[in-house]
Amino acid sequence: MSSAVFEQLKAIAGPQGWTTDPDVLEPHLTEWRNVVRGQTPVMLSPNTTQQVADIVEVCAANGIALVPQGGNTGMCAAAVPDESGTQVILSLSRLNSIRAIDANDYSMVAEAGCILANVQDAAASVNRLFALSLGAEGSCQIGGNLSTNAGGINVIRYGTARAQVLGLEVVLPDGRIWNGLRSLRKNTAGYDLKQLFIGSEGTLGIITAASLRLFPLPGESTVALLGLRRAEDATSLLAVLREQMADRIQAFELIADRPMRWVEKHISGCRKPFDDSYPWYVLIETTIGGQTDLLQDSLEQALGAGLIADAVIAKSDSEAESLWRLRHSISEAEKHEGACLKHDIAVPIGKIAAFLQQGDELLAKLCPDARLVAFGHVGDGNLHYNVAQPEGADPKLFLAQSDAISAAIYDLAMAMGGSISAEHGIGVLKRPWFHKYCDPVELELMQTLKKTLDPCNILNPGKVI
Repeated sequence: MSSAVFEQLKAIAGPQGWTTDPDVLEPHLTEWRNVVRGQTPVMLSPNTTQQVADIVEVCAANGIALVPQGGNTGMCAAAVPDESGTQVILSLSRLNSIRAIDANDYSMVAEAGCILANVQDAAASVNRLFALSLGAEGSCQIGGNLSTNAGGINVIRYGTARAQVLGLEVVLPDGRIWNGLRSLRKNTAGYDLKQLFIGSEGTLGIITAASLRLFPLPGESTVALLGLRRAEDATSLLAVLREQMADRIQAFELIADRPMRWVEKHISGCRKPFDDSYPWYVLIETTIGGQTDLLQDSLEQALGAGLIADAVIAKSDSEAESLWRLRHSISEAEKHEGACLKHDIAVPIGKIAAFLQQGDELLAKLCPDARLVAFGHVGDGNLHYNVAQPEGADPKLFLAQSDAISAAIYDLAMAMGGSISAEHGIGVLKRPWFHKYCDPVELELMQTLKKTLDPCNILNPGKVI
């Protein structure tokens, strides 16, 4: 980057909109798990869409690559620059305004840098629900959520991030602004362009604002933790409960015993409410308007049918929060147990039990002492099938087996009609696997889109494709 271009970019971003300070840049040069690390000459932090557009226009004219970054809570390093030291980080954190909210229209317009929890709170302030919810909601940003098509705990009822969007405002790779901030529910006039940018991980355009779908507040919810003897009972239980409660099941999370024990071991104040331990647990949240008898009756029937071994229903908000903390603390607890191979896979719900059984058999052959850490959003077929190093093992020796272990797991998921990435995206870390498993025609179509929209390859190069 020439000094003249550097000065031009600084002038566009304004005095508070750029930094080269190594201490400030440091947390932006790696991702949450500290697996990938990059370098950058500068981080730009514009606070208007026009500033984003002007920055992109200058970078396009000078062949400078930009890496859009939100809360940087992703798992696949999609928001991290490469090691060349030439890619500029474009932080969206200062675009953090709620531009509009219309309770009667059940919609709101939020800028990309809005923290997800703040978007939820803004909706709640007008007695509405923004349904996207995930463990990092206190720090992740809505632009990043949309660019990765985030999932979270409520997909079973409300769908992924893609389903929460009515319209987008996007800065294109040449600096033009596409204003598609509509709040329409029905529109068959041409292509649905917003879907191109949702899930594209900043490679096709930079989302600067979104028109978001809101819902009625679901009313009082009931949370319960169930102990199960067998993983296959979880999908049978889900089927039975859906017959009885329909779409009032908000979340249905399956957790193996090992991650539960690790949370108790490493996270202060976390304790499961059972005297006994079970091989599997299900955390369920239902919105039944305080009709705890409905859930209790359903669980008693499941207990009688042998689908569950034990159950605890939260009696207060604090008890419900304690149960959810067990689930949300798993990733943090994993960090204390050494190297871990993460596999964010999806299979059809009816094949989850078969996947777990066959996955166990694969691991027993490939790395008998490895420790399986299985949990996930079984209500939508998404499993986090993570493999931790054997206790006391050399992390480097364990990670040397990573390709063989991951290939076996991904082969199994794909053979069952699944996906190697349910909600974490592709980024850098999954790009080789994505190219291995993606249908050649599908991959060619994606490459054609990238070349058409971003012929100079300045937006997040090296990510996804």
